[in-house]
Amino acid sequence: MAAATAPAVPEQTSPQSSPPGFVPFDLSQPPVIEGFSPLPRNKDETFKEKFLRKTQENPFVPIGCLGTAGALMYGLRAFHQGKTRQSQMLMRGRIFAQGFTVVAIIVGVFTTAMKPKQ
Repeated sequence: MAAATAPAVPEQTSPQSSPPGFVPFDLSQPPVIEGFSPLPRNKDETFKEKFLRKTQENPFVPIGCLGTAGALMYGLRAFHQGKTRQSQMLMRGRIFAQGFTVVAIIVGVFTTAMKPKQ
């Protein structure tokens, strides 16, 4: 009969036995990732400042959003008043405005991606 032997367990190193000058983590600083340098932030933007900046970068997105909301509101009002034909036309216009907004977002993403980095 074979005697049961304990499995060999490698020795675990204690934190005191790490190489000199080795610091495991410094939680007060972001991690250092080789080949990655984050863009420096000058200051935190408020919602209004960011909204105005993004609107200037791609003005078609807010225009499409306003068109979508306007067609929806006017179409619901026409539906409530019993004007079914007008309501249907406005709902189709809403779908067109939504498509315009999605295309504007996609074009904005591509132009931002193709813009040379400073």
